[in-house]
Amino acid sequence: MPTQVLVADDHQMVRQGLVAILEREGFKVVAECGDGQTAVEMAGTLHPEVAVLDLTMPLLNGLDAAREIQRVSPRTKTILLTMHTERQYILEGLRSGAKGFVMKTRAAEDLVRAIREAARGGTYLSPEVSEAVVQAYRNKDDFPIDPLSARERQVLQLIAEGKSTKELAVILGISVKTGETYRTRIMGKLEIHETASLVRYAIRRGLVQP
Repeated sequence: MPTQVLVADDHQMVRQGLVAILEREGFKVVAECGDGQTAVEMAGTLHPEVAVLDLTMPLLNGLDAAREIQRVSPRTKTILLTMHTERQYILEGLRSGAKGFVMKTRAAEDLVRAIREAARGGTYLSPEVSEAVVQAYRNKDDFPIDPLSARERQVLQLIAEGKSTKELAVILGISVKTGETYRTRIMGKLEIHETASLVRYAIRRGLVQP
């Protein structure tokens, strides 16, 4: 039986390229999508063996999508695709339970290896990512724990993407009042009181691209 894979990337051409590579190598791509929220829903329904997730996606970023997939489909192994070698993103990705971290520039070479390793229960890191992890260990990097819950991070991402409280309420299936409560709670936790500063914080945390 070929390994079943879900592919999530918001750039359609990139996604199609990844699907072509994986199918050529004998994997079965059971689903593909362009945002993290849909990836979680598909994983919860299809339970693929491996989910390949872009780190930066609309509605829900790859880090939080990986965490959610672990909840809705515990047997699914997650692999994160990234353009970044910032140690904070990588360490957070590993903390989220990701079994692979592949640089997009090396996806054609590394992704197949990463999926095979993850399916066996191992972990695969692109060389640049491995170097960043080693440097973080040598420097004893200790990044502060995010004060926000997973749901609060998703609300923050939607705010940073320019969604109004009403729009994010519809996306998340909550009331407008609950959306306003989340916004107030986030501002209180972060001690940030204007939207522009929230957007800058979300960019620094890698939730959205500048």
